[in-house]
Amino acid sequence: MAVAGTAGDTTGTRTAGAGAPDDAAAREPLTGFHLRVTATTFGANFSDGYALGIIGAVLPVLNTSMRLSGVWQGLLGASALIGLLVGSILLGRVADAIGRQKLYLYNFILITIASAAQFWAHSAPLLFILRLVIGFGLGADYAVGPTLLSEFAPRRLRGVLLGSLTVLWTVGYVLANVLGTYLPMTDTAAHWLLASGALPALLVLLLRIGIPESPSWLASRGRFEEAARIRRDFLRQEATAETESAQATEALPAAGYRELFARGQARNTWFGVVFYSAQVLPYFAIYTFMAQILGTLHISDADTQNLVLNLALLLGGVIGLWPVQRMGRRPFTIGTFVVLTVCLALMAALSGTSGLLLMVPFIVYTFVMAGASNITQVYPPELFPTPLRGSGVGFLNGTSRIASAVGTFLLPISLDSLGIGWSMAWMALVLLLGTVVSVLWAPETRDSSTTEVWVH
Repeated sequence: MAVAGTAGDTTGTRTAGAGAPDDAAAREPLTGFHLRVTATTFGANFSDGYALGIIGAVLPVLNTSMRLSGVWQGLLGASALIGLLVGSILLGRVADAIGRQKLYLYNFILITIASAAQFWAHSAPLLFILRLVIGFGLGADYAVGPTLLSEFAPRRLRGVLLGSLTVLWTVGYVLANVLGTYLPMTDTAAHWLLASGALPALLVLLLRIGIPESPSWLASRGRFEEAARIRRDFLRQEATAETESAQATEALPAAGYRELFARGQARNTWFGVVFYSAQVLPYFAIYTFMAQILGTLHISDADTQNLVLNLALLLGGVIGLWPVQRMGRRPFTIGTFVVLTVCLALMAALSGTSGLLLMVPFIVYTFVMAGASNITQVYPPELFPTPLRGSGVGFLNGTSRIASAVGTFLLPISLDSLGIGWSMAWMALVLLLGTVVSVLWAPETRDSSTTEVWVH
């Protein structure tokens, strides 16, 4: 079986969603159901940002109460990212095999229970295991959340809706950092903060009850009548089994991971792996160990500077939604990579100067990175056709989490042994790699259809 019709790829054959022309797709209505799916996916990203941000907020206290070594600090900082890696890769493939909806619901049962159990985790190994479980559940959502939303969302709004997922992730992440900075912090308070992640997770779980399967996935499996019914009942689209079956010449089996690297698809997959990994490696490393970095810079009012950086994260994420939607995916990705590379290179070059001077490129980096991160929710679903989308999105998220976990593990060691200058230098090189690969391989997928399927 060959891959054809990949978003952003002109090789092979593809069929547009439900046999509809592009002008009809542009007039798809935004319904209350769209808003519900968007809200629950937003909530999942908020929970993810909060879960990943809260460990950095409480690590200074846990370091004292648990007497953590540098290795255990790195492991706890990277624990959820490691779980995300495994969950994204394994469960993305499952989502293509059994559908999006089941994982979309059940993964948050796991996240809610494991989040609450952190209150009783007073040893590093137990906390590490629970955060692995949380990451595993979130990994499923990284694979199925943007995938399901992209397959439900009107094409004209897909960029802004998917990009907004990162904004909500940033809101959760910043809230965790602010709570960790300004609440009186004891060991008990730290465990309450860790367990508080169960509250948004439980709300997401309740709101997801009753959300149906993706009609694009159903059509790719030959279940045309079910797909048409969901489009009529939930999306207010005119659809019949005949129009759904027009998307494919026959029902196709779920794809395997080897199809991600088949002719016509491999370049998009490798681009996704490198671009996503290069962007998130310095991001997670830097913001997990923000307190240590600010201490290294000898900032006199570190709490105020931390707040400024968190506000830059929020502002950059919101403002970054506009260019994602209007500029196109390729120029936005290349342009932000260039700015981010220059910022970290400047931090490396200025490492011997005053901390306040270093804060200038640091704040610019933070602002631009927040906006650039929006594309990580938009690009991956657009790089793959429907039968590969869950596997592809899960694979990209999983491999990016390898990079995130490696960066998060290495940065505290690098800061201790190499100092701030060389630490920023090697992360700037990672961003430079992302820049070069984006120039060579990044496709433009803004106007692609996410209802494309394979045909022989």
